Amino acid sequence: MGEAVELEAFGRTVRLSSPDKVFFPERGFTKLDLAQYYLAVGPGILRALRDRPTTLERCPDGVTGENFFQKRAPKNMPDWIPTAHITFPSGRSADEMCPTEVAAVLWAAQFGTLTFHPWPVRRADVDHPDELRIDLDPQPGTDYDDAVRAAHELRAVLDEFGGLRGWPKTSGGRGLHVFVPIEPRWTFTQVRRAAIAVGRELERRMPEQVTTKWWKEERGERIFVDYNQTARDRTIASAYSVRPHAHAPVSAPLKWEEVGDAHPRDFDLATMPGRFAQLGDVHADMDDHAFSLDALLELATRDEHEHGLGDLPYPPEYPKMPGEPRRVQPSRARKA
Repeated sequence: MGEAVELEAFGRTVRLSSPDKVFFPERGFTKLDLAQYYLAVGPGILRALRDRPTTLERCPDGVTGENFFQKRAPKNMPDWIPTAHITFPSGRSADEMCPTEVAAVLWAAQFGTLTFHPWPVRRADVDHPDELRIDLDPQPGTDYDDAVRAAHELRAVLDEFGGLRGWPKTSGGRGLHVFVPIEPRWTFTQVRRAAIAVGRELERRMPEQVTTKWWKEERGERIFVDYNQTARDRTIASAYSVRPHAHAPVSAPLKWEEVGDAHPRDFDLATMPGRFAQLGDVHADMDDHAFSLDALLELATRDEHEHGLGDLPYPPEYPKMPGEPRRVQPSRARKA
């Protein structure tokens, strides 16, 4: 596996053992390649993770080995990496790492972390999200190009309801994510309600292309707006995160004018450092903005009062939530 090496990360040294360990056999990328990638895009991924409780998606033996999510901060984590105490829907709680330096990302890469899943909150206030995250998830029979069409209409919806601005990125798979920085004054429940309102408005405009149906049997060949990605303890891979797939793709921040021209396969562990060196972090100005959800929450109220559209099902691991409809698969409900 080779002798351990030391990497300098903006004033802090991180030791990397077994640097030659292969993490992506199809491409030949090693642990050292992974760490050097995160060093190359360091300011970008730190912008995406800074002060956020972060779940680590680890593949200690590479993408062909075991894959697991680590929510609790590792016991061997250095004391210079802060944590935040977060509570899960079950009532249990944990301390999660909150990166404040690029070195924290390299330290996690040392233990086989490929993907970073930050909460939409900062450690100073873990109960009020500061991002509205819209996940456009292609269903069977649809692809990235379908997600692109939905994203362009989503951009118009956001602008019409409160002058919101979203920052798009590839998921690293077939989908698209659009993040909207918001004022941290709404609860997870309220932010989820806003996401549902966005999804329903998009569904009204593109009924044959977009759906908010939670049950897969009802979605059809449409783009699913996964509103439950805004529920507490549900996270989305950060910008610049490497995804655990054979070709080492990364979640790539995009400019709106690139959406439609760029393709997820354009961005991987080998190509993103060059793009970053040329363009920098194209989402660098996200933290300069904080929008209001008032208009979307007013839309949610109108949907409820004028169209009888209330809450939608939560994920299966959640306790029954107030106002939630029956959490029963439609085909099973009909049989019952």
